[in-house]
Amino acid sequence: MTARPAPLDDGMIEALRSIVGDNRLSTSASVLEQHGKDESYHAAHAPDVVVFAHSTEEVRDIVKVCAESKVPIIPYGVGTSLEGHVAALHGGVCIDLSEMNEILRVNAEDMDVVVQPGVTRIQLNEHLRDTGLFFPIDPGADASLGGMTSTRASGTNAVRYGTMRENVLALTVVLADGRVIRTARRARKSAAGYDLTRLFVGAEGTLGVITEVTVRLYGIPEAISSAVVSFPTLKGAVDSAITTIQCGIPIARVELLDEVQMDAVNKFSDLDYPVQPTLFLEFHGSEAGVKEQVETVGGICTDFGGGDFQWATKTEDRNKLWKARHDTGYAAAALKPGCGFWATDVCVPISRLTECILETKKDIEASNLTAPIVGHVGDGNFHLVILVDPDKPDDTAAAERLNERMVMRALAMEGTCTGEHGVGYGKIDFLVAEHGEAMSVMRTLKRSLDPDNIMNPGKILHV
Repeated sequence: MTARPAPLDDGMIEALRSIVGDNRLSTSASVLEQHGKDESYHAAHAPDVVVFAHSTEEVRDIVKVCAESKVPIIPYGVGTSLEGHVAALHGGVCIDLSEMNEILRVNAEDMDVVVQPGVTRIQLNEHLRDTGLFFPIDPGADASLGGMTSTRASGTNAVRYGTMRENVLALTVVLADGRVIRTARRARKSAAGYDLTRLFVGAEGTLGVITEVTVRLYGIPEAISSAVVSFPTLKGAVDSAITTIQCGIPIARVELLDEVQMDAVNKFSDLDYPVQPTLFLEFHGSEAGVKEQVETVGGICTDFGGGDFQWATKTEDRNKLWKARHDTGYAAAALKPGCGFWATDVCVPISRLTECILETKKDIEASNLTAPIVGHVGDGNFHLVILVDPDKPDDTAAAERLNERMVMRALAMEGTCTGEHGVGYGKIDFLVAEHGEAMSVMRTLKRSLDPDNIMNPGKILHV
């Protein structure tokens, strides 16, 4: 890591103030601290100044000022990332995009929408409520669309609707030298030139600042039913999910919670499900289609020892169920008050998922740590929420070992070190093991687009 540069001088602060005004620039210690930390366990690093942008033009002008002095730039959405993405490792300027929150154009007939990066997923779906359309990518937190694009987010609906990679059609991006580009048109497919959209989806702000996002929309299903089913063994729960996918059943959500996580969820969300490995399921489609899916999946779960389905068909009941799923991190943390929670994830081919989860479970038991398992098992992705006592150095060391063993196991199974959390600086050291010589190509791209390494330095790549 290079040394942190000196704080910004008064001249540069005044140049930034001339772009956004007094009310949208802050050097307050509390504001800087807030913008230097996400929801991860990784150490926070505050920027030197925070500016609140309102337009692509303002972002362009801010970037040009920073580029002239080679000052780091860190884009910021709402701070819900999980691998230290927003930490200002080298100081610099944090561009807060949360006030760029306008829904610019809903193209209902084409089933897409153009938004500014600060629009959140809940805000977007509330806006779409009367159109019969919805945006399905649901990482749990009310994340911003810009942040979700930057981290290639997915979540509970990904098994049916895909991730941000499949659902972003086009982007407007401010590059490190201040150029503004549009990566694509709104057509659903194109064979014209390099796929620049995918280059910036998942780049975590290291190649440019996203200022507009065009995403796909979907029709709200005629019928939606959610169910909970418990299993006597973790293997039975995971095998049920894998068989469901292998049978080609178009299930919308299939989420795994081990018995430790179910205990936490019951206590935190005031539920009373059995404290056993459990699947949360959701079915989308026509009335007849959902009925057929339910019957088939019910038979699969029975074959693997699953109990009776407990249904949540009313909207309020489904919302309570999925809120409980989204609150699993907070529920886990409540098991040991005073501990921090280290959230980590991997993703493997589904044929290796049961093996990966069961071996990880053995590692957890051997570590003497509390680390509930929860996962989007329909696409091979699962998470640990490792509880770490900050006053016990042995806890941190054990958590590091547990995380590394899980990641290296996933890589050995031809999986990835992160299915959806992203790299940030928390998983940067695993990328060489995953990508090998391809890292040199990534560095070439980074140096070409950001030769001075001012765009979110220290994330994804050691440059």
